[in-house]
Amino acid sequence: MKYGLYLNPQFPAGGDPKQALDGLLAQARVAKDAGYSSIWLPHHFATNPVRMFDTHTLMARLTAEVPETMIGPAVLLLPVQNPVFVAEQAATLDWFSGGNYVLAAGLGYRQEEFAIHGADISERVGRMVESIEVIRRLWTEERVTHHGKYYHLDDVGLSMRPVRPEGCPIWVGGSVPASVRRAARIGDAWITSFSQTFDELASLKQDYDAARKDAGLAPPATQPVCRECFIGPDTATALATCRPALLYKYKAYASWGNANLGADLEANFDAFIDSHFIVGDIVKVKEQVARVIETTGADHLILRMHWPSLDTAETLKSIERARAITG
Repeated sequence: MKYGLYLNPQFPAGGDPKQALDGLLAQARVAKDAGYSSIWLPHHFATNPVRMFDTHTLMARLTAEVPETMIGPAVLLLPVQNPVFVAEQAATLDWFSGGNYVLAAGLGYRQEEFAIHGADISERVGRMVESIEVIRRLWTEERVTHHGKYYHLDDVGLSMRPVRPEGCPIWVGGSVPASVRRAARIGDAWITSFSQTFDELASLKQDYDAARKDAGLAPPATQPVCRECFIGPDTATALATCRPALLYKYKAYASWGNANLGADLEANFDAFIDSHFIVGDIVKVKEQVARVIETTGADHLILRMHWPSLDTAETLKSIERARAITG
C-alpha cells in the first residue's frame, strides 16, 4: 500500500505567498520522511480571490526537495492546453523527478478556464481524448503527423521525451459513471476525485472494472484514491481544527460550479464530512482507510491534509500522525 500527500498551493487573498511556499516545502519534506510515496498538486487558472501558485512551476521546485518521488498534477486540465506543450512539460518533469512523473488528466468544469484559453467547454471530452492520443505518440515516436478534429501536427518531434521509453503513466480522472468508463478505456489508471461519498466510490469502481473488462483490457497496475484527511489527537479536536478550512474550500468549489456538492452545503457540512472524508483520531482514520481499501481495491491512497486558512503547523502534525499508517 502506498500513500501520497496532496498539497494545496491555494491560500486566501490576504495571505503571504512566501509563507505559503515555505509551508508547502515543509509539508513535502515531512511527508517524505514520514513514508509517503508521492506528492500531488491541483491545477487551475484564474482562481482569484483564492491565490494559487502555478502547478508545474511549483512541481519543479518540489522535485529539489523530494527527489526520486512520484509527483504529478491531480488533475491537469488537459482540454484547455496544447498537447505538445503538455508532452514536453511532462517529459521535463519526468527527468527532474528521476522518472517518477505521472500525468493525471481531467476534463475541468469551470467555464472561465475554457474561455480564457479560447476553448469551448462543450468540446472538452473530444479534446481530452484526442490530446491523450497525441501525447502518447509524441512520447514514443520520433516524429508525429496528426490531423485530428482539434489538433494538427505535421512532422513534429519533441524537444524532450520522458525517461521511460513508453512515456509517463497517464491516469484519468472521473467522478460520474460516464467519465469513469472513459477513464477505463483511455487511461492507465482511474484517479478519483475528493467529492464522492465512500459508497459512490465503491459503485464507480464497479463501473470502472466492468468497462475495462468490456474493452478487453487487463486490470490497471494501480488504483489511486483521493480523500480529504485530517488526523487529530482525538476525533473532536480533529473536526474542530479542520472544519473551517474544509468548509472554506468546499464553498469555493460550490461557487465554481462543482455539481457534486448538493444544496445547503454549509448547513449539512458535518454530515458531508462524515460521508466523504477521513477525519478523526488515528483509530478512526485506520478504520476509514480500511473501508476505502476494501470497497475500491485502492493501493495508493492520496491524502489532502491542508486547505486555505488552516495553520501549517496543524497540517504538519496531521502528516506526522499518519506515520501510524504510512510508515
